[in-house]
Amino acid sequence: MEKLYLERQIYKMNYNEEKHSQAAILGLQHLLAMYSGSILVPIMIAGALGYSAEQLTYLISTDIFMCGVATLLQLQLNKYFGIGLPVVLGVAFQSVAPLIIIGQSHGSGAMFGALIASGIYVVLIAGIFSKIANLFPSVVTGSVITTIGLTLIPVAIGNMGNNVDKPTAQSLILAAVTVLIILLINIFTKGFIKSISILIGLIVGTGIAGAMGLVDLTPVAQAPLVHVPTPFYFGAPKFEFSSIVMMCIIATVSLVESTGVYLALSDITKDKIDSTRLRNGYRAEGIAVLLGGIFNTFPYTGFSQNVGLVKLSGIKTRLPIYYAASFLILLGLLPKFGALAQIIPSPVLGGAMLIMFGFVSVQGMQILARVDFEHNEHDFLIAAVSISAGVGLNGSNLFNSLPTGLQMFFSNGIVMASVIAIALNLILNHKKK
Repeated sequence: MEKLYLERQIYKMNYNEEKHSQAAILGLQHLLAMYSGSILVPIMIAGALGYSAEQLTYLISTDIFMCGVATLLQLQLNKYFGIGLPVVLGVAFQSVAPLIIIGQSHGSGAMFGALIASGIYVVLIAGIFSKIANLFPSVVTGSVITTIGLTLIPVAIGNMGNNVDKPTAQSLILAAVTVLIILLINIFTKGFIKSISILIGLIVGTGIAGAMGLVDLTPVAQAPLVHVPTPFYFGAPKFEFSSIVMMCIIATVSLVESTGVYLALSDITKDKIDSTRLRNGYRAEGIAVLLGGIFNTFPYTGFSQNVGLVKLSGIKTRLPIYYAASFLILLGLLPKFGALAQIIPSPVLGGAMLIMFGFVSVQGMQILARVDFEHNEHDFLIAAVSISAGVGLNGSNLFNSLPTGLQMFFSNGIVMASVIAIALNLILNHKKK
């Protein structure tokens, strides 16, 4: 009897060990799938605001760390916060352009102050938003996500040309080769390898650039071995009204996007969520945004590429995501990993951005494809007007005669597309509600 008991205990231990090993590998896959998207945002914002190599290393490392913390918050299943689904949180792409505008107009303090305020805003409206999520149908979310991708594509083109007036043939070839590598991976591979095509493109493109003598390893050599995220690293926050309004609008857009992620995961895992769990999910997202502002990183939202990985792997528990969050936190404490992102040449980065922002645009178009335009011409108007206004007004000089705060608001394509889509939907489709 004792021998049988020991055999069962050994079997149980081996089973648990195998289960955790599998979960750890899946967690690493989730990290790789979202890593390129998470490092692109701090690189873009730091480049636009002229941050030093040391500041960028801090920004990337702390951002990775906070992605892990934000994911851990969302994995919880208690009565106060957390959606309790296998969701990975990463930096919201829709925040890039607004944060750059705020940083350039009012400085880093206003940028992070607006994030703190928008995090508090999300926590406060979580209960209300969970009950009115149906006011943001596919025509609104699809129009906004399409606009996000289209307005960011010019940033990718600028990087492909090394952000100079007369790009060299070397830059263009490097960007084209990076694009080609990512395309070939997407065409000829499947599953997990395909899901990390952007990351592979960045690595191979940087390797080719290194062979051409275009990679500088100085940031990696200068980065410390370990660091701890520091509150208000870039100075005290400033609470500037127009910046806060802009980031609250972006936070609302992120909530709409996250709702789609939560509902998709609920369907995949067969774990039904109600308005209470939605509220707790929004609260966790708000806390993550608030912490992002305090530790000088960015707002976080559910990453849709990781939803595909949950479906692909067939493993629908939260255990792999706990491993992914732990790996993110560990990497975030090791700045040399963050500094590695700095050695990527701009043309390589631009090539990867072009594909990634194209993916975002097409994702929005796929959502719009679910809209029945044939039987509701109002939806056609909502999509047409919001997307054209968003793309056309983005970075426009049309409002240069207005005060700075209003210029920031009206010249931001993502904000304008969001406001117009939401307003037109409420006005034109009010009878459907």
